[in-house]
Amino acid sequence: MMIKSCMAVSMMAVLCGPISASAQDVPAEYQQVLSTLGKPGDFKDNVLKVNIPRNDVKVTVAGVATPTPFGFGGWVALTKGDGGRQVLMGDLVLLQDEVNPVMSALLENGFDVTALHNHFFWDEPRMYYMHVHGHGTSADLAQKLKPALALIGKSTGSSAPAPAPAAQNSLNTARLTEIVGTQGEQNGSVYKFTLGRSDLKVVEMGATINARMGLNTWAAFTGTNEKAAIAGDVAMLESEVTPVLKALRKNGLDVVAIHHHMTADRPVIIFLHYWGTGPAEKLATGFKAAVSELGQHGAATASR
Repeated sequence: MMIKSCMAVSMMAVLCGPISASAQDVPAEYQQVLSTLGKPGDFKDNVLKVNIPRNDVKVTVAGVATPTPFGFGGWVALTKGDGGRQVLMGDLVLLQDEVNPVMSALLENGFDVTALHNHFFWDEPRMYYMHVHGHGTSADLAQKLKPALALIGKSTGSSAPAPAPAAQNSLNTARLTEIVGTQGEQNGSVYKFTLGRSDLKVVEMGATINARMGLNTWAAFTGTNEKAAIAGDVAMLESEVTPVLKALRKNGLDVVAIHHHMTADRPVIIFLHYWGTGPAEKLATGFKAAVSELGQHGAATASR
């Protein structure tokens, strides 16, 4: 779920280790999580987001070089639920030969693996996305998650050198913002829109499952105005799936996966991954057409 974005880390984070630039605002128990995992992250909207980008892997999609922020930034997120327990959700980006070792490490430490799927066709090397879910204290969750994270980047298939830092792209981001109707965020050569589904009230153990916990729709752009690529994820109710599919296909965007990220969620949330190339404005228009179908076909509220 995406949730699935790489957050900018300031110079202070670089100097002080894995705790993010806003460490002074991060609750002490979450600072310990960042320290235990040795990963950067930030705290916002009552959610700790821990970043696990695959900077070690150089990926091409249909022959197009794709920087890490385009869709290869794994993450886990924690937020408080009932009784002082934490709800953890995450999306780990894995090579094929990492999938089963990581899955075993997660299962052996009490986590649920709720989905495993692709985001792309014609990607080299093949990348898979594993959704993880768990409950417990923040300290316990961090300790139990660490063995699985330690396996990422250690497989024989991840020996490709990390790509050189990408230059800022030449996309007209002001025009993309005008088309989509909201501001995006620049991360290297990628410009990304993230749209929460605040109309869907999903609660687990008293914890609100919001955009930072993965309940969001997003679109990442890279390239130039004339020759761009788009990749993204759409979070939908069951009744929205077909209208969104029609909008994407009518606008020439390829659908590469349809799946769930969570189990036992009510309402049922379906996630759809898409990809396309062409003029940036055309791609943005296709994304906007799909987004316009959301919230038009019934809404729901649920808790568990």
